[in-house]
Amino acid sequence: MAEKMVKVTLVRSTIGAVPRNRKIIEALGLRKLNQTKVFPDNAATQGALRKVAPYVKVEEA
Repeated sequence: MAEKMVKVTLVRSTIGAVPRNRKIIEALGLRKLNQTKVFPDNAATQGALRKVAPYVKVEEA
């Protein structure tokens, strides 16, 4: 069975963000506003997205 996926879009600039949050967003591969990436819906991804929730929009893919 296929693993569930989530679509993550960067919707807020990281200028002025806490350096830790900026590194999390960079590690997710989000560099420009409105850039979208697809990730597996697992505990590690959910933890990272919870930390940077004000900066990203998450949808089911």
